Amino acid sequence: MSEICGPSLEAFVPDDLTLPQFILDSSHSLRPIRPSHVPWFIEDASGRGVGHEEIRARTYGLANGLSLRFCVKENDIVVIFSPNHIDYPPAIWATHRLGGVVSCANPANNINELLYQLNAVHASLIITHSSSLHTALGAAQAAGLPSERVITFDESNQITVGTLIQQGLQSEPNFVERRLRKGEAKTKVAFLSFSSGTTGKPKAVAISHFAPIVNVIQMAEQQKVNKNYAPWEKQRFRPGDVVAGVLPFFHIYGLVLGIHLMAFCGISVVVIPKFNFTEFLESIVRHSINHLHLVPPQIVLFCKHPAAKNYNLDGIRFLICGAAPLSASLVDQLVKILPNAQIGQGYGMTESGATISMFSVDEKLGVPGSAGRLVPGVVAKVVKDDGTLAGFNEPGELQVKMPSVALGYLNNEEATKETFVNGWLRTGDEVIIREDHEVFIVDRLKEIMKVKGFQVAPAGLEGCVLDHPDVSDTCVVPISDSYSGELPMAFVVLHPNAVKRIALDPAEVERVKASITKHVADNKVAYKHLAGGVEFVDVIPKNPSGKLLRRVLRDRARDMVRLRSKL
Repeated sequence: MSEICGPSLEAFVPDDLTLPQFILDSSHSLRPIRPSHVPWFIEDASGRGVGHEEIRARTYGLANGLSLRFCVKENDIVVIFSPNHIDYPPAIWATHRLGGVVSCANPANNINELLYQLNAVHASLIITHSSSLHTALGAAQAAGLPSERVITFDESNQITVGTLIQQGLQSEPNFVERRLRKGEAKTKVAFLSFSSGTTGKPKAVAISHFAPIVNVIQMAEQQKVNKNYAPWEKQRFRPGDVVAGVLPFFHIYGLVLGIHLMAFCGISVVVIPKFNFTEFLESIVRHSINHLHLVPPQIVLFCKHPAAKNYNLDGIRFLICGAAPLSASLVDQLVKILPNAQIGQGYGMTESGATISMFSVDEKLGVPGSAGRLVPGVVAKVVKDDGTLAGFNEPGELQVKMPSVALGYLNNEEATKETFVNGWLRTGDEVIIREDHEVFIVDRLKEIMKVKGFQVAPAGLEGCVLDHPDVSDTCVVPISDSYSGELPMAFVVLHPNAVKRIALDPAEVERVKASITKHVADNKVAYKHLAGGVEFVDVIPKNPSGKLLRRVLRDRARDMVRLRSKL
């Protein structure tokens, strides 16, 4: 198999606009007209909607306020350290209006983790939330950033975003927003987004203004936005639709798809600060949400949580899952719960500027187990361990060329050279691409186990374990073995019914473990059996995008093996 080309990108892509100029100030042939009564964002708790003119005003007011109060200027770094908030997008766009760079931080970070990010990007200002304020102030102090340069979205003892907006709107302009030169959007940094850190220390990925702009257009073209390709009721992205903005905005998935693609498509985003499944179900009904952007752990809840049966979810007409592979068996279960929805997967990463592939608009259901097809403008190749190109249906590392690819890692030339090679982005993901160009993500290459010389993908085993009725969630990791090299061990979160049975009869623990082990043995080849055992845990650690923090449980498994060897 030689290089595989996605469809050519036919639509015009401006390369002299900043992101807010593209989203807030411009029109495009693929961009539908949003009816004036359709809000851009909706506050989940209050139901308050914010329309185009208010968004533009709040963005300008905050930009002017930041310029007046803090002299934020070209290339200054503003860190946004907060759960999703209705002013999160204006905070991004206000910084960009000033020529600044945004670095979004995980609100679950502790002081040391946030400090690492502040120091890495040389932050000049932090925008946070009262729920994260203690951590923000602690990290700011350790970084030598005055507490006055920590502001909040909501009421607190700090300066608030609302105060700055009002100051900015009531004052004379203190900045001049410049127009980029032709081509400059491709090199001017908009975001310093941190990689997930699932396999090591997070790295700051430098993403240009052009990257999210072109990626939005790539997705819009592939998904036939603003095209009358089907009757209105069957079209996928329609102005006036409502999407759940529950994915964290700091993550590339929520940032590009959740904010910018939805704004481009005229779809209202219900801004949900924190994911709680039953409250999420209530939000779906309350706001008549019909689009869902989810990650596999949330899909598991739809399939396994008893509360899902108590809500009418027939209004859901589109669901896409990303950030980690989703097993075909889970999709089969999900179809029964959301019978009217178009369901499929997408695939991307921070370094690609978001989406690489997405399930086709021509299918109600994506191909089971597939991450879809390459979006327009992407060229891919699959490279085997020996450096040769894999054929169709042969596994290897996915490498891509695409216009939205990141500029590299900030101040990390070695990592940049390893990942961005001669115009190709090395994804670090093992894939199979079929003759019909469907892309199947096998697993992270660094997470592949070697059992008796055979490669074993944890994601495939996890899908099997999740099929067991007593399992709510799982993560499979390797443990070392002198004979086999490595053996699969499953950490399992039990279904509430199983927990009740164990509470009544402690002997049920071993029966459930044996049942899960047998289930895998009945469905998988011998070298994929759970010879490393089954361990029950209260929760599977994940990052906010839904990726399993496998290294955390891998370390835990290693400690368990050491302890056993001493007994």
